Amino acid sequence: MQSVREVIVVEGRYDKNTLLQVVDAVVIETAGFGIFNDTQKQKLLRAMAEKRGLVVLTDPDGAGFVIRNFIKSCVPGEQLKQAYVPDIRGKEKRKAKPSKEGKLGVEGMREEILLHALRRAGATFEGTETAHFAKKVTKADLYRLGLSGRERSAEKRAALIRELDLPEHLSADALLDVINAIMSREDFFSRVALQAGLMQE
Repeated sequence: MQSVREVIVVEGRYDKNTLLQVVDAVVIETAGFGIFNDTQKQKLLRAMAEKRGLVVLTDPDGAGFVIRNFIKSCVPGEQLKQAYVPDIRGKEKRKAKPSKEGKLGVEGMREEILLHALRRAGATFEGTETAHFAKKVTKADLYRLGLSGRERSAEKRAALIRELDLPEHLSADALLDVINAIMSREDFFSRVALQAGLMQE
């Protein structure tokens, strides 16, 4: 599986699940139109765009284009790439009937179509051995530092999130994705974890 350097933005969790079977990437959901009023998510997209760049991959229907245009208004153009899937009639397996416009969304696309859309958008593909940050911070690291699964872990996570100037409602898993998107494992341990008082020098 190839890694994509940019953060990929999709509409929902089924789109995300489909994409993560095709590429190794950080994928953020807009929760459909939920992005419009979610200032924390907007802030996260801007932060990710600045660090890694964004690839927007929404459904090819009217709603997808409304979401796409909203993201364009939130993020500087030079940090944004637009990936488009073709109009294919049909319905996703999990749905009882087709969407309003009768088109397949991102979740219904075949692997080769998604890869083609990302390549055509100019997404940066990297081999797994040369991924942007080869050694990543792991769930075990977060546990060892008291950031998940321990007493006061939510409090410690909140402090680290403030330290990194990230949205306050990030779960432990989402925080892990963001950390690995914006810094190396070495940076995390040498700079951030020490500054946040999670490690002793």
